[in-house]
Amino acid sequence: MPDTTAPAPNQPDDLTAPAPTGVPDDAPAPIVPLAQLALADAVRDVEAHVAADGWDSPPRVFALVRTADAIAANPGLADQLPPEVVTAARGIPDHLVSVEQEGLPDAETLEELLGTLSWPPTVDGAAIVAERVILPPSAEEGLPTDPAAALAYLSSHPDRQDVRLAVGVLRDGTPWCAVRTRANDDGTDVAFGPDLVPGLIEALRATFE
Repeated sequence: MPDTTAPAPNQPDDLTAPAPTGVPDDAPAPIVPLAQLALADAVRDVEAHVAADGWDSPPRVFALVRTADAIAANPGLADQLPPEVVTAARGIPDHLVSVEQEGLPDAETLEELLGTLSWPPTVDGAAIVAERVILPPSAEEGLPTDPAAALAYLSSHPDRQDVRLAVGVLRDGTPWCAVRTRANDDGTDVAFGPDLVPGLIEALRATFE
């Protein structure tokens, strides 16, 4: 994946999305803590949820709450959740339920948007899903200085790649990411890992400080 990034149309921001690195087939599988596995499941689910609505969408933010705690605080929630989710929560203490945040404030960048967010103690993590445009370094050579012209240039560049980034962090800073390209828009082609989008991870962590 090229390593020069640009904001998706109408969604400018300053956060970068480096390409995921390959792992040899014979490399030993890393030991992943149970809490991070639960976060990985939550990030996968929110990315798939947003993907079902198609591309060219604004950033979407989700609060992540331990499902067992949410049900304990609101027993009626068990009747609103799919049965398999309730069953998973009973066997997996770190299982997370996502709650999409409505009425997000207007912001010109993801950093500005995340800078307006804070979470109550009942929230155990957060996730954000946003789109970006990735271009090869050579595309910068003809980049206009005018912001509007630059956006038009980037949007129409023949080598552009649209990507969807889904990043989640737990309150303790534990991260997980998912990256999907528009050119390979299939759930089986989504890249997953703990550190695929470091800039966005750090910005999301800051919402818990």
